[in-house]
Amino acid sequence: MRASASAIAFAALTAAVLFGSAAPGAGAAAGAGAGAGAQPRVEPASTGAIQTVLPAVLPTVLPADYIRDDEYWLDQYGITSAWATTKGKGITIAVIDTGVDGSIPDLAGAVTGGTDFSGDGSSNGQTPVGDAEELDHGTMVASLAAGRGTAGGAGVIGVAPEATIMPISIGFGSAATNSDEQIADAVDYAVKHGANIINMSLTRNTLAWPESWDKPFLNAMEHNVVIVAAAGNRGSGTDEVGAPATMPGVLTVAGVDRNEKASVDASAQGITIGVSAPSEQLLGAIPGGSYVQWEGTSGSTPIVSGVVALVMASHPHMDAANIINRIVKTASPAGAKGVDPIYGYGLVNAAAAVRATVPTVTANPMGSLSAWIHLNRRAAPTAPPSPPPTSSATPAPAHAEALPADPLGALYPTPTQLRDVGLPLGVLLAFALALIAMIVLAVRHFRTLRARD
Repeated sequence: MRASASAIAFAALTAAVLFGSAAPGAGAAAGAGAGAGAQPRVEPASTGAIQTVLPAVLPTVLPADYIRDDEYWLDQYGITSAWATTKGKGITIAVIDTGVDGSIPDLAGAVTGGTDFSGDGSSNGQTPVGDAEELDHGTMVASLAAGRGTAGGAGVIGVAPEATIMPISIGFGSAATNSDEQIADAVDYAVKHGANIINMSLTRNTLAWPESWDKPFLNAMEHNVVIVAAAGNRGSGTDEVGAPATMPGVLTVAGVDRNEKASVDASAQGITIGVSAPSEQLLGAIPGGSYVQWEGTSGSTPIVSGVVALVMASHPHMDAANIINRIVKTASPAGAKGVDPIYGYGLVNAAAAVRATVPTVTANPMGSLSAWIHLNRRAAPTAPPSPPPTSSATPAPAHAEALPADPLGALYPTPTQLRDVGLPLGVLLAFALALIAMIVLAVRHFRTLRARD
């Protein structure tokens, strides 16, 4: 199948099974696409991506907490420091994705209240949907945002390990509706069912978005729901940020490597980027209880969603505009001074976002969707309805012929213009000339008198 220019793709590149019992399709890069036509279709996010399945069991010399030890972003981005204040308790993160397997140990007790819009999943959103290259994506995303790890300090622990995941599965199988409609419905569902954050590790691969997204996204923002979206990946064909990451008010996340430099393949660029977070050498849990190493802004996004959850939990009365403002204004500088099209405001800093003193704002620093809609979705003017015909109406001439256009009409005034404009203007000009003449004569007379004295 061939994806069109507006295909929706999940923003992950590659994944490889590290250990555990790999489920069918486990460790594959999650990717999907939906055509702009009547019915979108699934496409991999990265055509021809190398996917290496490693041995099912690691050598015994590796410590039991191997996964936890390799979650470098927890310390490097101030997350473990922020945990001294909060771990995100009471915050719900809606994950609009391919479904989340809530039965794995790393997500035990963390997943609740979801649904399915793909037509292929379960009513609670906890059945992964899609083909072998898509099944893992939603679970990997959820584990990075709010994974709770396993006994003995092992397994994947998320950025906000006490937050709750609301899985909302979308997909593009035979029973599915249009992908744009699924996303609009998913956002609407998340808001109605109490989500505080909406994680969207996907891209439409177009700057524009359908008008059907305006209302649900705006409604989310008006309900102080923070929407976090992936910038996309150059390695899967997204050179420039696409919707929903282009929408005003959305917190867009770019990707960096382990050395905090912009990722070449696992990121994209654009003027709507808010902050950057790790997108390389990420670890995540997948359906069946295995773990994978993966890349892409699909992973950067739930890291930032987790940080948003920490900020919300530590500032429970703060509105969405100020939550986002804390995230961007406390980011560690990176790239060009100010807002950079590659790094945004800089690298997300969880500890500073939670604890720093940040002046309040009255507007979302990522822009206003409401203002954008007002300027760009104005309805075309419609003619007033014609009155019903009556017997007293004056009939129009049967053969009215248009007069030939006057080629000089734009250069010379018409008789009507001479009457309505030229005549009054001429009178005013005459009075002005008379007044000037009187002033000149008075000045001359005054000078003559002074000369005699």
